[in-house]
Amino acid sequence: MKITAVIPARYASTRFPGKALADIGGKPMIQHVYERTCRASLVSRVIVATDDRRIADVITKAGGEAVMTSASHETGTDRLAEVARNLDSDLIVNVQGDEPLIEPAMIDQAVTPFLTSHDLRMGTLKTRICCLHDFLSPNVVKVVTNAMGDALFFSRSPLPFFRDKWQDLKDESFVIGKLLCYKHVGLYVYRRDFLLEFAAMPPTFLEISEKLEQLRALENGVPIRVVETEFASIGVDTPDDLGKAQERFRQMMSEKTPLQS
Repeated sequence: MKITAVIPARYASTRFPGKALADIGGKPMIQHVYERTCRASLVSRVIVATDDRRIADVITKAGGEAVMTSASHETGTDRLAEVARNLDSDLIVNVQGDEPLIEPAMIDQAVTPFLTSHDLRMGTLKTRICCLHDFLSPNVVKVVTNAMGDALFFSRSPLPFFRDKWQDLKDESFVIGKLLCYKHVGLYVYRRDFLLEFAAMPPTFLEISEKLEQLRALENGVPIRVVETEFASIGVDTPDDLGKAQERFRQMMSEKTPLQS
């Protein structure tokens, strides 16, 4: 099975322009993402898809592969699909370009179900929520799944709603064994043919309402397999997030340990 990881990266981020080139430990963020993705054992090829020559130059200088794409794409999925049209891969893994501390094992965990379940078309990850702030934050996407591990819904709202315990929620409520809630980790695996089909679908009501592309698949009746991971990455959406990633990177270098939830 041919498995290609594609990392969409653009320069003109709305909340943090140029973040792909932000320095973390002496390297641009996008280089960290690329190098860590290359360490995933199930991925045979890694491509950075960008509309900015500066980002492409960082990757090619590091010995990697970068593909220039259209500057008119509204989403990372659209950028991913442009690259996928020219690939003969069976699976395409969408690794976010703003996840500089992603663990390679997370990519392998998301891919693994596709090796034996040939009817799967889309997959992603989840990790346990361990504090009230994340549970309530609209910037943290929550997910609930069925008994098979397929997504029932993704939302920026608290999910599920604990009717009988809502007034008493505290950080300790989310200790493992009490309230089990899950944060969505924005890494996706697609069958190549489904990715092209998905990118061609018109946006749906729930997708537009929540600003969550994956809801388009659910609204069109396409199951999404959600694998639980023990790892927790730090997405960089703002300069403040960058500071957190830089500090965690320094800790990881001193401890030489992966980032776990």
